[in-house]
Amino acid sequence: MPTLKKILCAVDFSEGSPRVADYAATLATSSKAEIVCVYVAPSLAEYVGFNVPQAALDTFIGDVVASAETTMDEFVTENFKGLPARGVVLAGYPAEEILKAAETEQADLIVMGTHGRTGIDRIIFGSVAEMVVKTAACPVLTVKPRPGAA
Repeated sequence: MPTLKKILCAVDFSEGSPRVADYAATLATSSKAEIVCVYVAPSLAEYVGFNVPQAALDTFIGDVVASAETTMDEFVTENFKGLPARGVVLAGYPAEEILKAAETEQADLIVMGTHGRTGIDRIIFGSVAEMVVKTAACPVLTVKPRPGAA
């Protein structure tokens, strides 16, 4: 089995995120790997053409990132006790930012949740997990947000 030195754990701070973190923590414990926990604040670039001033969007994104950094600190403290772990908050399109972070951090594994959307929801919202699985340079472990979830 390949050696895991660094695990990128992508979370969205939903109720399923602690379950995703638990998988990452278990793998990190057994392999003595470092955890880089990543949250991506959504990009609002698609609203630039709707007469929303860029400065207002920048301020809003800045506020979201600042709030997410506080939430990330708490999340890492609560979910990765006793493990070498740190949190990173990014802004942009989640799949792209997760992939960039995995490359930059030289992650050996990505652990992330999947919402299991189907039908029209999947068409409208896409699948971050699917894009990451299809294009990541390293293996990806996807975790259902709760046992028995679709």
